[in-house]
Parts: sequence; C-alpha cells; structure tokens
Amino acid sequence: MGSEAQYKNAMALNAEEGEYSEPVSPTGQYFNSSALSIGVLGVLDSEIPIDDSPTMKLLEDVFLPINPRFSSVMVQDENGAKQWKKVEVKLVDHVNVPVFPPGLSPESYDNYLSDYLSKIATEQLPQNRPLWNIHIVKYTTSNAAGSLIFKLHHALGDGYSLMGALLSCLQRAENPSVPLTFPALSSAPNLSENSNSVFRSLYSAFNTISDFGWSLLKSSFLEDDRTMIRSGDPGVQFKPVVISTMTFSLDHIKQIKTKLGVTINDAITGIIFFGTRLYMQGTSSDKLSNGNSTALVLLNTRTIGGYKSVKDMVKPDADSPWGNQFGFLHVSLPELASTAESCNPLEFIWKAQKLIQRKRNSKAVFFTGQLLEGLRKYRGPEATAKYIHSTLKNSSMTISNLIGPVERMALADHPVKSLYFMVVGVPQSLTITMVSYMGKLTVAIGTEKDFVDPQKFKSSVENAFQMMLKAAQAIA
Repeated sequence: MGSEAQYKNAMALNAEEGEYSEPVSPTGQYFNSSALSIGVLGVLDSEIPIDDSPTMKLLEDVFLPINPRFSSVMVQDENGAKQWKKVEVKLVDHVNVPVFPPGLSPESYDNYLSDYLSKIATEQLPQNRPLWNIHIVKYTTSNAAGSLIFKLHHALGDGYSLMGALLSCLQRAENPSVPLTFPALSSAPNLSENSNSVFRSLYSAFNTISDFGWSLLKSSFLEDDRTMIRSGDPGVQFKPVVISTMTFSLDHIKQIKTKLGVTINDAITGIIFFGTRLYMQGTSSDKLSNGNSTALVLLNTRTIGGYKSVKDMVKPDADSPWGNQFGFLHVSLPELASTAESCNPLEFIWKAQKLIQRKRNSKAVFFTGQLLEGLRKYRGPEATAKYIHSTLKNSSMTISNLIGPVERMALADHPVKSLYFMVVGVPQSLTITMVSYMGKLTVAIGTEKDFVDPQKFKSSVENAFQMMLKAAQAIA
C-alpha cells in the first residue's frame, strides 16, 4: 500500500475556488468503499472520574487542527475522483455521552461498557460529516473511573498516524513540559546475514516468488478452513463483536525474548499463535484444532525508529508521512504437532519467528503493493477494495501492534490508566491488537459474538504465556 506516498505531495487547491484540501489516497478509497468500511476504536481509561466540560474547547483548539482530514468529508469531484473537502464541523454531532442505569456495581458497568463498544463497533460513521466520533463513558468500571473512546475511520490514516494524532492531545502526567518517550525499537536479525551475497540474493528471490505467489492465491482462491476461530460466514463484518482485553508485563515478555534470542514482537506473536492453537484444541476435534489457519500480520512500512510529531508527518517530504503506510504478511499458524510440543512451548515461538522472519526478508510486501496499485489503475479502487476484502475474508485473523509511551500520560489533567485499540469492520471472526504503555502490554481481542468464546480464548492465551515464561525461565 505504498502508493499512499505518491499523494502526500499533492498541493491543496484554492479553497475559494475548489474547496478541496487534498486527494483521497488509494488506501483511503479502499477502506471507504462499497466493499470495505474499516474503522479504529481507541480507548483511554481514566484514573479519575471524567469531567467533560472542556471537551468542546479541546476538540476545537487541539484535535481539529491536527489534520485537515478531521474537518473534511470524502466527496467525488467533477471528474469522478475522490477528494477531501473542508466543511464546517458541528462538534455536538461528534460527541456522545451514553446514559446507563445509575448506582450499579463496577462489574455491571463492565457489561454495559462491553455492550456499548459492540454497538459502536458495528455502527457506520455518517458520510455527510467528518469521519470520526468520540464517546465519553462516565461510569466506573472494574478497570477505570471512566473511559474516553475515539472512533475514527481507517481512511483518515493508519494506526501510526492516528496514534501520533492522539499523542498530540496528551501530555506527560507528572511533568507536562517534558515530552513523552517511547521504548527503543529492536529489529530482527537477518536469517541469512552470515551467508555470501549471492546466496542471500537467491534466497531472497526464492522467498519473494514463493511468498508473493502464495499471498496471491490466498487473496484470490484459497480460503482457510472453517474452524473455531473462523466462521467463514458472509457479512461477518456486520455481525456484533465482543471486545475484551488482557495485560502482560513487558519485563516478563523481555525475559522470553532474551532467553530465545528473538524480538519482543516475535515473542508476543508466538504467544498469541500458541494460545490460539490451545483454544482451538480445547474447543474442537483434533482435525479442527490443527485446521489450516492464516494470520495477517500488519507491518508498518515506514523507515522510522519511532513516532514523529504530527507537524512533521504532514510535511510534503516527510520521512514518516501521515496516512496509511503498511503492508501485511500472510503467516500460517504453526500446528500443535504433538502433546510433547505443548510441554516445550518455546519450539512454537521459534517456528513462528522463522516464518515471520523469512517473510520479512522477502520482497513480497513490495510486490503486493505494486499489485494493488496496478489493480487501482486498470480496474479502479472498488475492484481493489474487493481484492483486499477477499484477502481479509480468506484468512482467519489479523494481528497489529503499536508502541505507546513509557511514562504515564494525561488528557486535560485526567491521568490515563491504560489504553487499547481495535480495528473494526473487518470480515473476520478474530482480530487482535496490541499496544505497550508504562511497562505493560495490553492485548485487545475482537471476537465474533456467540461464535468465539472471549473468556476461553483469553484463558488459552494466558496459559500459553505462563507455559512459555516458565519454560524460558528454566533455560540456564
């Protein structure tokens, strides 16, 4: 999806003459089409009760100026091309404060919040106003004194862009004058870095052809098996979802990472894969528990080492531009080959790491981007959106992650206890997202309601984590 970069240098038209601020990028068109309408829910859990009196001023003075797209609607110009058009924003239309029954227990409000998240996850954002809403939940749950929920259309940008926008509204809680900091990123080693250049080139070329060809088949013809994590039902993106979360200590994940010589992403992805197989094993027959299941692992394609300011992202020649800058890797979930493997779960992480690393070292993501651009040019954005829809529908799950700040942050003097996000509107029964914050990793799990059991799935992932941590600590 690298063709987004071709649009970052587009000059804004004269507002008085054309009223268009910029063309809609190809990926923006795909994500807001007849085939796809994908959004992102971002949830900030507050440590203190929420005072919503400064909401309108914050939105007008801080949020809207972040990017013109927050004050624009998507329209077609006289040539049929989609453009972002500036409009007057009626903030009252974008702010929602739900009313629940008073005087209930935090556990009861957990259920109300869950139902509310499910409701807004499946609601479509109106196309006649800017593609975002916020929801202020002023009830104490077992996890927070209140919650602020952002719903933004994925056409506005990817997780990196939207996280950058969110951080523009937040400050360090203890010392607002000092910028927030983020964990250092570590890159995975090249599997063939000790080989000669000829072998590396041949190895990369072979993997590129193999991975691109398999990706093409998976997106076009080959569907994953119907299993306990994939219903395969048409229109699954319109069915209710349940969003649940679980939290891990980053220090514990680092222990696994260090003992195994992998990255944190490798470790947590291996844990998720292993937990998924344990869930499938515990809820279905042997055949279904090792059914053909593929995860789409989203990959940020920017060549950066951390978040840039929004001001830097919207510059014409930005190294890390605003927008949708990502690709996806088709990664088969390793099978639970035997009960012995369950006793040595670290083998599962190594299997997952080798699969992901091999695909990262190929150029399949680049060629997939070129394929999408070719489809757009010769068949149009709607046909391309249908291809992406097929890619998602034929797979079993999507995994994406973001890096959050190390320090406690605050919004309008409300300290943030935790945060998480969820991609919604995806034609899959299972979506997993991860974000780090203050030494913890929050995993959000979006499951098709009444199909995937969220509590059993969380229990399976927790068991996978504990088994892997115990095994890693046992290594001398």
